[in-house]
Amino acid sequence: MLALADPELDNGPRTEKSATMRMCAVSREVRPIGELIRFVVGPSGEVVPDIKRKLPGRGLWISASRQAVAEAVRRHHFSRGFKANVRVHPTLADDLEALLARSAIEALGIAAKAGQVVSGFSKVEAALSQRQSRTTLAALIHASDGAADGIRKLDALVRPNDGDQGPAPTFPIICCLTSAELDLALGRSNVIHAAVLAGPASRTFLSRSQTLVRYRSADADKIAGTAATKSASTSTT
Repeated sequence: MLALADPELDNGPRTEKSATMRMCAVSREVRPIGELIRFVVGPSGEVVPDIKRKLPGRGLWISASRQAVAEAVRRHHFSRGFKANVRVHPTLADDLEALLARSAIEALGIAAKAGQVVSGFSKVEAALSQRQSRTTLAALIHASDGAADGIRKLDALVRPNDGDQGPAPTFPIICCLTSAELDLALGRSNVIHAAVLAGPASRTFLSRSQTLVRYRSADADKIAGTAATKSASTSTT
């Protein structure tokens, strides 16, 4: 439930575990917490993002949008919301994007260690070509700076023309990380394509990549509805 006494602030993760909606301090719109970023005041009096929603202290919520966060900094929404003279770094919007990207990279690395990622064009192509295993695949990943030809070939396997069977089911295609970032996550070089297998670790990665895409593209009305999809992320790097 929303805390009506102070709609902009929560009382901390321990007392608000059931909350699913919050008010954006910039737009004043009530939205699902998955579409917002929580901020708290650290011990030094500086505003810090709480992307995992676990940090102690009262939290202020801002729409998961670069523009919204930049506006919150510019128009002093944090000081007004926290009712205190807090310190806000002028590069908070950029710093938050880097933090969200690092969070997605770390989650992909954990999924890989759990055996829930295959990488390399041939291995990804084989996984996608085995129709009976499609139900075990959670998403297709392309490096945002990957060559268009390879991306097009694998995309054709994800969204084939099924004739009388109707269109293929929606399948997330993630393009929000660069090849260098995929290399870092998977511990190998020149990663352009990968496939994520269904599992707990891969669900965490999908959630974090969705937040990253939303943050980058929400201002262009391209918020991903189910995951960080290709159409919402091809322009990001």
